Amino acid sequence: VRGMQPQGAIFVALPHLGPILVSLLTRHRMIRWYDIPKKPPWCPPHKVLLAGWITIYFVMGYASYLVWKDLGGGFGRPLALPLGLYAVQLAVSWAVLIFFFAAHAHGLLSGTCTALIWHPINKLAAVLLLPYLAWLTVTASIAYHLWRDSLCPNHHQPLPMGEKRD
Repeated sequence: VRGMQPQGAIFVALPHLGPILVSLLTRHRMIRWYDIPKKPPWCPPHKVLLAGWITIYFVMGYASYLVWKDLGGGFGRPLALPLGLYAVQLAVSWAVLIFFFAAHAHGLLSGTCTALIWHPINKLAAVLLLPYLAWLTVTASIAYHLWRDSLCPNHHQPLPMGEKRD
């Protein structure tokens, strides 16, 4: 991106740190969940999910750089809330990878709060978080259905005519 300071590369790369570490530590377990046969019909292929997350993390990183730059750079008091909330959002997002997407609701909340805090600082940065929030909604929905179906695998099977569930 034209006019980006060298620190921008750090901001753009930072969101990828968590997924890289998680992938190195849990690769075989993380892929296995995606191979289960019963997935929601809107569940995209694994490569699409991976590409989506990579793109989202680049956009989030650039958005955080814009906020950092607009608040004067460095790490002074004006940056404490907007970048602190962003750090919490990243931590939750990374934790989601470890806990099988169980924390998506918290990611949506912290992502929304981050966008709201960033909006007065840099409107573009706030808007750049919208794809992240949309992506969290989709992946949270997929994760919920996978979780629900693993806990109650027979709950969604049709019952013979005239029978009711207890």
